Amino acid sequence: MLKKSSLVLWGAALFIAWHGLLLLFLWSRPPSPATDGARLTAEVIRLAQDAETELERQKELLRQIHRYSQLWGRRRVPITPKSSQIPPRLSPPPPPPLTDATDAVLPVLVLACDRSTVRRCLDKLLRYRPSAQRFPVIVSQDCGHAETAAVIASYGDAVAHIRQPDLSDIPVPAEHRKFQGYYKIARHYRWALGQVFHTFRYRAAIVVEDDLEIAPDFFEYFQAAFPLLLADRSLWCISAWNDNGKEQMVDVGQADLLYRTDFFPGLGWLLLAELWDELEPKWPRAFWDDWMRQPEQRRDRSCVRPEVSRTMTFGRKGVSHGQFFDQYLKFIKLNDRFVPFTQLDLSYLKKEEYERSFLPKVYAAPEVKVEELQGNRRRELGTVRLQYSGRDSFKAFAKALGLMDDLKSGVPRAGYRGIVSFIYRGRRVYLAPPSDWTGYDPSWS
Repeated sequence: MLKKSSLVLWGAALFIAWHGLLLLFLWSRPPSPATDGARLTAEVIRLAQDAETELERQKELLRQIHRYSQLWGRRRVPITPKSSQIPPRLSPPPPPPLTDATDAVLPVLVLACDRSTVRRCLDKLLRYRPSAQRFPVIVSQDCGHAETAAVIASYGDAVAHIRQPDLSDIPVPAEHRKFQGYYKIARHYRWALGQVFHTFRYRAAIVVEDDLEIAPDFFEYFQAAFPLLLADRSLWCISAWNDNGKEQMVDVGQADLLYRTDFFPGLGWLLLAELWDELEPKWPRAFWDDWMRQPEQRRDRSCVRPEVSRTMTFGRKGVSHGQFFDQYLKFIKLNDRFVPFTQLDLSYLKKEEYERSFLPKVYAAPEVKVEELQGNRRRELGTVRLQYSGRDSFKAFAKALGLMDDLKSGVPRAGYRGIVSFIYRGRRVYLAPPSDWTGYDPSWS
């Protein structure tokens, strides 16, 4: 950069010297008739003006070089960006490893499109966040919907508003024409996460969509669970969502209870930049959440999820056309009391400790038949276990008891090692495979 500045300075000096010599030559010519004198005067004035204009151009070039040298040389720290016009860093250096979660900045990335009801999501995020510095809110908008953009803009500097630049249709196979929306969602996720991790250089992010409402302790939960994500590499996300979190199926008296799950829940989740570095090169063109649930991506890793959800969805209308909404999603219980998670010991969620305590508890529970559960019999047993032996029996039991019965790559929703924990008629039930379970069978999907 100094070399470039020096070259520009030398160029300006040579320019001025050349024109100075030219002026000196003209002034040293012998007197001429009046017409020649007038022509000479005009020529001198023109040359002087040209010299001044060129000098201003050189000065402006120097100012630009100085400005960009500061931009390129400055180390970027996590900030709240004000617009999508902020230029990305060119060839940024790799970030140092994150080892201390005490003062970590956890931005909330809100994926928005054409729902002006994003206001409901943003109002709760801004109401409950304990610190604007620790939890900056970035709204990434796709679709170019003017009304939604106006709602986001109404928050001013309280949120950062970035816009997905590519709004074009995506060529899709003929049989996927009706799924164009899923392709656009996957494209938007890729762009938005790239902005968070590559442009703004955050080390982790909480991802929500514009139709989610959060619980009062949403931020407390993620702040407390974040160190687990750093310490236990068998975890790859922290989720605020319980897929089987309908009010009658959770113990609201145990709102502090957390689980490990092999099923990627989404719907309010925390990931590290390292995970994005792994996923981005192979990010799918569509159906990104089911792609995340495939063995090739999950790689035997788990997420943390709560007994009582810290998010709920109010968006029945969307690309899924309300799939599951009327049957399950609108009944999800949103936690309504604050749990001081940062004051609790969550080490029981580390893989080794969790399996030492959770698995014996499950398989020590007395086994019952589904008819006994449905008939509310054998109440004296307290916590019980219902054992399934294959895909068909799992789906039959899940449907009979009101659980979500679909499997993704063989993994049941909210399940850990095939075990799904829930409340049925006021008592804890573990829907579990045999104790000699050896792994998921992707053909069960």
